[in-house]
Amino acid sequence: MGPGFAKWIITVAFCWFIQIASGNSVEQKIYVELNNTVPCVRLLNATHQMGCQSSISGNTGVLHLLETDSDLDIILNNGLHAPYMVLMDASFFNSAVMMRMKNSTRVAGVAVVIPNSSPVQGFSPHNKCPNQYTGVYSDTYGPRLADCNGTVWNPLGNGLSFEDFKFPIFSMKDDNQTAVIRKCISEHNMGVNGSAPAYPLCALQLFSHMHAVTSTATCMRRNDIQNNYSLNPETVCDPLGDFNVWAPLHPINTTAKGHKANESVVVAATRMDGRTFFWDVATGAEGTVAGIVALLAASQALKTTAEQAPPPRNILFTFFQGETFDYIGSSKMVYDMDNNNFVIDMENVHSVLEIGQVGLRRGSELWMHTDPVSRRNNISVNQEVGNILKGMTSAGAELGLSLAEPTATQALPPSSFQRFLLSRAVPGVVLADHQSAFNNKYYESVYDNADYLNVSYPPDFTPEEQLEYVTDIARALTNVSTLVARSLYLQAGGEESQLANIRADSKIVTQLLYGFLIQSNNSYFRSLTNPEDKLLLEARAPQYYVGVPISANTIKPSTRIVQYLLANYLGNSTGLNQSKCQDPSGLPEESKELYSYLWVRGANGSEAAPFCVRSTVRRTLAISPAFELKQYDSRTYSTWTESRWKLIRARIFLVASHDLEMLTLGVGIAVLLLSLLVTYFLSTKAELLFAPAQESTGSAY
Repeated sequence: MGPGFAKWIITVAFCWFIQIASGNSVEQKIYVELNNTVPCVRLLNATHQMGCQSSISGNTGVLHLLETDSDLDIILNNGLHAPYMVLMDASFFNSAVMMRMKNSTRVAGVAVVIPNSSPVQGFSPHNKCPNQYTGVYSDTYGPRLADCNGTVWNPLGNGLSFEDFKFPIFSMKDDNQTAVIRKCISEHNMGVNGSAPAYPLCALQLFSHMHAVTSTATCMRRNDIQNNYSLNPETVCDPLGDFNVWAPLHPINTTAKGHKANESVVVAATRMDGRTFFWDVATGAEGTVAGIVALLAASQALKTTAEQAPPPRNILFTFFQGETFDYIGSSKMVYDMDNNNFVIDMENVHSVLEIGQVGLRRGSELWMHTDPVSRRNNISVNQEVGNILKGMTSAGAELGLSLAEPTATQALPPSSFQRFLLSRAVPGVVLADHQSAFNNKYYESVYDNADYLNVSYPPDFTPEEQLEYVTDIARALTNVSTLVARSLYLQAGGEESQLANIRADSKIVTQLLYGFLIQSNNSYFRSLTNPEDKLLLEARAPQYYVGVPISANTIKPSTRIVQYLLANYLGNSTGLNQSKCQDPSGLPEESKELYSYLWVRGANGSEAAPFCVRSTVRRTLAISPAFELKQYDSRTYSTWTESRWKLIRARIFLVASHDLEMLTLGVGIAVLLLSLLVTYFLSTKAELLFAPAQESTGSAY
């Protein structure tokens, strides 16, 4: 190889460098990035994969707006520009339309525009019988009640969240970004006078390629192989999970696990999570938040009376995480109790009171659900359940609430209490606003939000005024919270004469609703949380999808908020400074075995004075026992995992016709080859073509 070839290589390398350097600017001129989108991702369990994904290079298609049935016919049958990317109004996002698209090869992906208003007829992408395979009812326990044979709890459930779509599905809000897409479609994809639209056409590209396939057993096996034999292991899926938050009314030594002698505990429970069809979007107003608010407010209402006139039994306030996905949190706690890995065991559990969906009661009506099987088979359980029902009914009557039981043969609704019954017969009640089928028309959907609970404010109110404004739903939930607190006190053996002193605070309830449904970054939540935790509170409502732990110390913001609130409601301020609060070891009056310590901001405004809260609040891991036991195909425990991915992206651009693309490609290749040939020729002949002129040997005078 001569010097000419080296010059040729340098020239080509220089051209390549220039192309790379200018690539980003060229890309920005071609594509319009869509930032406010949310994907549907792939989830897996013991037997199936479900959700959505794109190809590894992304899915691309010409955009078509789905507004009428004739548009659907164009997309699925006679359109000329398939495969299509479908931009649809949420009214078409239903089981009938989506299953037709799933079975078609003419759909490359779907973008769903979520409106600001909810569909009047209701919408639930969950199934009709939530958690039907991991509850207590089975072939061996109440077989006539299994699989929702007696009661269909979620009749509007269409099961879309459990379908496996081979193309990506993204959601977007009906805002300026959606207007840009609609404008692109109207300018480029609408034919004139009924004719087919001419190129260039507006197209959409979606990236959401998932790494995990088939089932949890398959992806976890791949994880194990990677971890054991690869120098650079790559995880393809992760178990769903986070942390349970719990606190006994009176301290329990946490270092000694297992049975506690002379300790009888009433478990007060609710769930902290929800889900929708789209990833990490779960507002859960009725499905999740109403129960959280009711139990938190009840704990605050109960504290003073419980200190002045302690009931003989302890009360364990428990907030379970991951219950939407086959009872992850409650399964883990019961499993730990059964294996002497929790502060108490199942023998210490006297009874359970669970707060279900309580935000949409009709008038003054609330329903007390019990398990007919354990009541029929166990006399002592039936007697204790009767006592609980009697106490709740009496407490409700004083508050103007009408409490009733469903029929004696009706099963429990989907509830964490079912996991306790799988371990042993325990007296218990699930408090809910529905007799049989859910009142919630938007169960596990994006429409179960603040508007659905009618959490609204006068239009001229500032955020601070909204925080203090007591809404109708706040008043209603205040009564529910008072009922829960008084019922728990009676259930724990407290004196009925003390009930008048137990009353929930409507101001606290309205502040909780605002923080959990409108925005967590408010003065009330700031005053009760750590001032150094900058990422905890946001200018929006928390999301309640359980997700996957990024690391061992990663905790969902909503979980941490509940932990801080419960600590403030049940705990007491101390004189410890920040360093001692973080590590009170060695202080004779403090005990990390009995208490936990949290540093909080204190009152909002110029008078803010951070202080240390001593409380009994703890958190423990909420990941299904199936992953501890490595029983990835378990039928007893939750096996839900979430696939990993590398890129989530959505963008629009103008696409030319296929013929023009091929012509452009051909011309480009020809120009490239010609330029390489010319460059090579010039390089090899450089000495001849660019040789300096020779000076004359003669002399001129």
